[in-house]
Amino acid sequence: MDFKELDREIEFIVELDKMKSIFRQTSLINGTRRENDAEHSWHLALMTMILSEYADNKIDEFKVIKMVVIHDLVEIYAGDTFCYDEKGNMDKKERELKAAEKIFGMIPGKKGEELRSLWEEFEAMKTDEALFAASMDRLQPFIMNYNSSGGTWKKFNISKKQILNRIAPLKRSSKVLNDYAERLIEDSFKKGYITKE
Repeated sequence: MDFKELDREIEFIVELDKMKSIFRQTSLINGTRRENDAEHSWHLALMTMILSEYADNKIDEFKVIKMVVIHDLVEIYAGDTFCYDEKGNMDKKERELKAAEKIFGMIPGKKGEELRSLWEEFEAMKTDEALFAASMDRLQPFIMNYNSSGGTWKKFNISKKQILNRIAPLKRSSKVLNDYAERLIEDSFKKGYITKE
């Protein structure tokens, strides 16, 4: 048997271990350290399994899980960009496109094409699955910050308006989850976790 293709797939899998070293701004709820990309993606996959019933439209849950598991692979090369960092977000798309070429180019044939296609669909946020995946990606750090008494919201003086803009995909994918998040935003403001403007 020729192991050439399998060798490339294993190299790709080994490269993915680097996700465990990409740290996000969001801290663990217990506040002991910042979470990494691998933990974040795992959390999104579980959230999808638990919360998919709240999607406004019927979604392919497995496809959403695939999207949330691979959506941050590009950060192995592009790094994590804090969602509220206006300057860092200016060239984020360009950096991530270059990273996508590199990471998804590591895996040959249809497998690489499927991963790249899922990543592009997630980024475009046009399908029901991509919108729900994006909603999980926005809701997870939201839940983390709320349950850590403001977490990075307090650290970076984040406003109610900024959070509402960030969780906007929820409005298009799940009325229930959006209403829930808006209720927590009001509570966060009352508790002093976030500012008004």
